[in-house]
Amino acid sequence: MTHPIVQLQAALVAALRAELAPPVFDAPPRDSTPPYIVIVRHDALARDGDTAPGHEHRLVLHAWAGDASRKAVLAIAEAVVEIALGVASPDLAITIRRHDRTDSAIDQATGRARATIALTYFTEPN
Repeated sequence: MTHPIVQLQAALVAALRAELAPPVFDAPPRDSTPPYIVIVRHDALARDGDTAPGHEHRLVLHAWAGDASRKAVLAIAEAVVEIALGVASPDLAITIRRHDRTDSAIDQATGRARATIALTYFTEPN
């Protein structure tokens, strides 16, 4: 059995890659320049129901722009949220999709704009 983190993340990455130009990574790439999206964290908490094992997923994504433009990075973040809230999985029943917050900053080390996107999902096996 594949772990629910892997199942949900595969569905999310596939949806993002199908609809967005910036590449999506599991870890910050060393040799790529933004724009890109990174799945920084993905935690799953057991939330078993009466009839099925369930999970609450908490994800944190970073969207990076190629320069110090908040406008550019927030446009990427907005597209990420729209896609993420519509994601579907052939392996999981996604019962809740929620955008918790988006924060933006100009990264001091790189001078580039970064948006942090927090998402929550509830899933059960199909």
